[in-house]
Amino acid sequence: MTNPVPRPRQPRRPLHGVLLLDKPIGWTSNDALQKAKGLLRAEKGGHTGTLDPLATGLLPLCFGAATKFSQASLDADKSYRATLKLGQRTSTGDREGEVVETRPVQVERAATASRRARFVGPIEQLPPMHSALARRPGPLRLRPCRRRGRPQHPPHHDSSHRHRRVAA
Repeated sequence: MTNPVPRPRQPRRPLHGVLLLDKPIGWTSNDALQKAKGLLRAEKGGHTGTLDPLATGLLPLCFGAATKFSQASLDADKSYRATLKLGQRTSTGDREGEVVETRPVQVERAATASRRARFVGPIEQLPPMHSALARRPGPLRLRPCRRRGRPQHPPHHDSSHRHRRVAA
């Protein structure tokens, strides 16, 4: 039996700028950051917000000096596009969980417009228990917290300025 020869570790290098990454489904934001840092051999990097592993979309990754302005990006207004499946409720509040309730749904355009209006402006939302939202104070995350049998979590304050219906 021969031992494989270890590959020499590639040296990291100073790299400054922002990489706009289309994050694929299944990766956490940190997975994306670590893969990019490794491929680019960047010394310092960070991401500008957390996308759920089930989410796809634009994830700005900051390297070097660009990490200094990443907080401004975290606080900036963002836009999201969602595909909804109405009439099902899951154990986790997302598509990963088991379906715990199914009911028929009839959608009327006038009703959806009035309901969407409730989500414009400052809102307080309760994230699903499986959310990756950090619990304050301290670094305890909701996923491990739920596993430890502590189902309480803080409401999350958010603001939305407009909603646009893409399809009925």
